[in-house]
Amino acid sequence: MLPGGTVMSCERTALVLIDLQRWIVDRPWQPMSGDSVVEACGRLREHFSAADSASVVIVRYARADGADGGVDAAPNHLVPGFTPRAGECLVTKHGLDAFEDTDLHDHLHRSGVTRIVLAGLSTAHGVASTAAAARGLGYEVVVVADATASENEAQYREALERIIALGGRRGLVDELVTTEVAGG
Repeated sequence: MLPGGTVMSCERTALVLIDLQRWIVDRPWQPMSGDSVVEACGRLREHFSAADSASVVIVRYARADGADGGVDAAPNHLVPGFTPRAGECLVTKHGLDAFEDTDLHDHLHRSGVTRIVLAGLSTAHGVASTAAAARGLGYEVVVVADATASENEAQYREALERIIALGGRRGLVDELVTTEVAGG
């Protein structure tokens, strides 16, 4: 359930987990640590994976020019436990926005997704950029506030406010994982 009593079903919903790579997770984050974000994302993933009407997308960053060693370089590996499972989509982005120059929109559109739930790192960069692009493409957007973080708390709060100003909504892990999934 979202603030205001709105029930959040997983129908036509995709959970999009952003930049859960060790070199990103290990940076200093606020208002929670990268490891706390990973734990929250894991809870969300388990919930959405159990819903027949939801999908999970894992997004990772790698430099387009390969100067970081590419997706196979150890620093670019996803944190343990986030290797894509059968039926999950893996998207590699080269900028902040997970839609830019990727097939994410095509994948979501083919799957009938109209709503995306965003979590991961960082609120002010990958999450906010992806949220803005998603709103521009017509998706309903929910950002899971306690499953994301930024370089400092002011940046985190400002990013959440920007997403809400664009028409996105704010959710919390416990609200989402305790909501009974319609039809699931």
